[in-house]
Amino acid sequence: MQLGFHTDAFNTAFWSFEKCLQWASNHDVHYIECGLIDGVSWLHGLGYQPHVALYEDPVLLRRKMERYGVRFSQVDAAYPLSGEDGPLRGVPYVLKSIAWAAQAGSPCVDTTDGLHMPPGLTEEQAMTMMQRSYATIIEVAEAHEITVNIEPHGYFTTRPDFMARMLDFVASSRLRMNMDTGNTFIAGQEPRAFLERFIDKVSHVHVKDVSASLAASARGGQTGIALSHCALGDGVNADNIVACLGMLRDHGYAGALSLECEGASGPMIEKSLAWMRGQCRDLGIVLS
Repeated sequence: MQLGFHTDAFNTAFWSFEKCLQWASNHDVHYIECGLIDGVSWLHGLGYQPHVALYEDPVLLRRKMERYGVRFSQVDAAYPLSGEDGPLRGVPYVLKSIAWAAQAGSPCVDTTDGLHMPPGLTEEQAMTMMQRSYATIIEVAEAHEITVNIEPHGYFTTRPDFMARMLDFVASSRLRMNMDTGNTFIAGQEPRAFLERFIDKVSHVHVKDVSASLAASARGGQTGIALSHCALGDGVNADNIVACLGMLRDHGYAGALSLECEGASGPMIEKSLAWMRGQCRDLGIVLS
């Protein structure tokens, strides 16, 4: 399996993307995931945001990453597609991200729905709209040979029956799932059961723990975690993570395990990295 991390770990540290590349290189991590920015952001332009803008040349960036010994496992284009502005804002963003990802060497693009039931729509109306959106998205993804993942993060995607329908929106091997151990847990699901149901569809995994205090206050009331302020192994979701790793191993999964937690300028994600490597070693999982 491929061990990596999401650069949102360093949002609050105000790191640049290149500083994240340096961190990865220094810690023998060869896979990275970041958010994509469609446009200009003053914070990003000043070097205080660890994500990448679509105006940056993807081939030149890929070559820079190669010098650090790092490549993309996935890029994040998770603008919610379930609301009324999903086709207007989200679909063009995802389409541009797919073409960019193909040039940048990223095999996957992450997508999702909104946190809440979209106002002004019924569940079936929202599902019909998303099906049309994903049909357009997957047509482009197939042309560029990019896998589009659906991440459990919102009202529809953290409910297994809706997720099952979404993964069947189009008959294409390019539509897959990004498993997230933290989002499924905080939404009130059991991560092991969620993974078991969709393990044949998983092509990328977000690994995050959940603190006891957050679980007590928010589990079943939220559908996702913006950023987990809990090192892997320190929370109430650790046993689920270990169980999910074993399930992925037994299924022959060979994709990315992308760490998601607050970096705290390094120490917290370093602790998570050490814990993850230890668990994988104990489980007989070979990491690259």
